[in-house]
Formats: sequence, C-alpha cells, structure tokens
Amino acid sequence: MQALFASGHAVDVVLVVIALEAAWLVGMRRMRLWSAVLVLGPGVFILLGVRAALVGADWWWVSLALLASFPLHLLDLRRRLTSKA
Repeated sequence: MQALFASGHAVDVVLVVIALEAAWLVGMRRMRLWSAVLVLGPGVFILLGVRAALVGADWWWVSLALLASFPLHLLDLRRRLTSKA
C-alpha cells in the first residue's frame, strides 16, 4: 500500500474515477461539458498537486497545480451565483 501512494498511483485511481464521473454527468445527466469542467476541474488540479507532492516533485509543480485550481473555482462560483439570481 505504501508503494501505491509513494508512486502517486493512488491519485491516478481517483483521477480515473473523476473522469468516469465527468462522462456520467455529461452523458447521463446531460450536464454541459463546460459545467462539468468547472465543477470537477478544481479538484482535479488539487489532486495533481497532491500527486506532485507524493512523488517528490519540485515545490513549484505543487504550487502551479494549486494555483491552476483557483480560477476554475472562481468561475464555478460565479456560474452558480448568477444562475440562481
């Protein structure tokens, strides 16, 4: 189990599950692709940061992944707030 996490493959498993969830949301729930990206994208980037940290990547890879999640999160918040108004 330790090797699964040290190699980052545990995060890969979660990313596959998120990809399946995105396919389900778009295909079965008829969610727009852009909406699915806004909902799931921030979590994907955070997981990529976790994966970078687990495999011992340089600090700026972790920071870059976390930084990339923020604009998607803000866009998702804006989309949710404007759709309810």
